[in-house]
Order: sequence, then structure tokens, then C-alpha cells
Amino acid sequence: MTDITPFLASAPTAELEDWGPLAEATGEEMTTSGLTLWQDGDQEVGVWECTPGPSRWKLETHEFVQIVAGRMTVTPDDGDPIEVSAGNVAVFPLGWTGTWDIHETIRKVYVIF
Repeated sequence: MTDITPFLASAPTAELEDWGPLAEATGEEMTTSGLTLWQDGDQEVGVWECTPGPSRWKLETHEFVQIVAGRMTVTPDDGDPIEVSAGNVAVFPLGWTGTWDIHETIRKVYVIF
């Protein structure tokens, strides 16, 4: 039987674990931290934080995010830059490619599906 216990965290204040440097960084080292609330195979829900800098992404899953702190510019390879900041939500579909330029440390709630 599947465990159906709910998991709870305060996204803005949750204590996060050091997840090390961001592999996708394209400039100076960027550090990440996070908290996984739930995971099942390739699906995952949690809180993630990353320090400022540029990075390049090619997503191998779908990802929903809600930004709870910080600010960044997201630029898809085939589109225009989009400013994303606290309070915004976004969906990045499987196969999305582009850059994230984090201007202020980002903290997000994420759902990978």
C-alpha cells in the first residue's frame, strides 16, 4: 500500500539541505540547496534555492514552479526573455531549452512530472 501521509513545509522559511554547485551554471559557480517533500520515480515535489548567475537548461521532464523569493530572466531558445519573480508560476514542458539568468537568489516550489 502507498504511504498517503501528507508532507508539509513552509516554502519561504523551510530549512534546506546543501545540494552543491549547479551543474547547469555557465559562469561563476552557483550554489543550490533544497528539500524534497515527495518523490516517486521521475516525479518529485520540493523546495529549491539557487544563488545568482547564468545557467543553461534542457529539460528531460515537465516542471511546474512557483517562485517564492528572488528574480530571474528566463529565455527560451526560440523566444523572448521573460522576467520571473516572487509570486509568479510557470510551467516548463519536457524538452524546453533555454537560459535562466538569476539576478537575486531564487527560491521556488517545484513539481517535476
